[in-house]
Amino acid sequence: MNKIAIALLSGGLDSSLAVKMMIDQGIVVTAVHFTSPFCNCTSKKAGCKHQAVKVAHEFGVPIRVIHKGRDYMRIVENPPHGYGRGLNPCIDCRIYMLKKVKEMMAGSRSSFVITGEVLAQRPMSQHRVAIRKIEKDSGLEGRILRPLSAHHFPLTIPEREGIVDRQKLLSFAGRSRKPQIELAEKLGVRDYPCPAGGCLLTDKLIAARLRDLFSHVPDYNLVELHLLKIGRHFRLHPGLKIILGRNKLENEQMQNMARIGSVRLHPVDFRGPICLASGTLDARSEGMTGEIMARYSQDEKNRYQIKKQILGKEESLIFVEKRFSKEAAAKLQII
Repeated sequence: MNKIAIALLSGGLDSSLAVKMMIDQGIVVTAVHFTSPFCNCTSKKAGCKHQAVKVAHEFGVPIRVIHKGRDYMRIVENPPHGYGRGLNPCIDCRIYMLKKVKEMMAGSRSSFVITGEVLAQRPMSQHRVAIRKIEKDSGLEGRILRPLSAHHFPLTIPEREGIVDRQKLLSFAGRSRKPQIELAEKLGVRDYPCPAGGCLLTDKLIAARLRDLFSHVPDYNLVELHLLKIGRHFRLHPGLKIILGRNKLENEQMQNMARIGSVRLHPVDFRGPICLASGTLDARSEGMTGEIMARYSQDEKNRYQIKKQILGKEESLIFVEKRFSKEAAAKLQII
C-alpha cells in the first residue's frame, strides 16, 4: 500500500477537513466531486461544484468533477435500499459514488479512499449498519478512511500498515458542528459556505415533483430535472404539466431553459408569471393555463391577453376572461 488516496470532496466543511488532515500526514490526495441537479449548497455566491474546485485549488490537489448521470437517476427511481424522508436514496447514492471511485483507483495508483463522514451525523447513511453495508457493496472494505470519526471504527488497511497515523485521527460523532468549526479554526480552513451541505431529494416538495416526473415522463432530460427546483408546478392532465414563475428571477430562468419546440406563454397586457408547458396543450387546456396564469396576476381585468410561443415555430394569442379559483388551482398543483 502506498501514500496515495482519492478523497470524496463535496465542498462542505467535513470533507474539506478530512482532506486537510490527510495532506498534513503526507498523503498524496486526488479529489473527486460528484455533482447533480439536487445539490443544496447554502452558498449564495456559488454552487457546490465551484466550492469543491476552490477548496482543491487552495489545498493544491487535483480534482475531477463527475456528473451523476442517467445511471444514477435510475437508482433514484428504484433504490435497492429505499428512501429517507423524501426521495433520497442515501445508502445507494454512497454505494454508487464509491463504486465509481473504486474504478478510478487502479489508474491513479490510489490505495485507499478518504471521506468526511461523521458517525451518526446523517440518520440514513451514517449509522454503523449502513456504513458496513456501504463498504461491503462498494467493494472497498477496509479501504475507506474517515479521519473525523476514525476512532469509532476498526482499523483500516492504511492504518494497520502505518501509512496513516491513527493517533492523529479523531472521534467526532453526532450532528453537532461545533467540533468541526473548532478544528477548522485550528487547521486554518476558512470560507466554507456549505458547512452542512445537503440534498434537495430530502425536500418533500422536490420529492413530490420528481415522483410526478417519473410517473408521466419516463424519458425526462436534465433540463426537466433542473426545472423541478423553480416555479409553481401544475398537472392539468396526465399528458400536460405547466410551470409558472413565482418572481422575475424565475421567469428569467424559465426563459433561459426553454428549448426549440418548447411551449412558452407570456402575459401581454397584464403583470403575471411566464409559463412553460410540457405535453399536449389543446384548446381546453390552453384556456385553463391562461386562467391559472391570470390567477397569479397582480392585475384584475375583464380579459387577459396571453402570447403563446412554440419556440422556433409559431406564435399565437390566447384570451381568457376569468381567473382560476384558488381552490381549483390548489387541486391541480403538484405540492
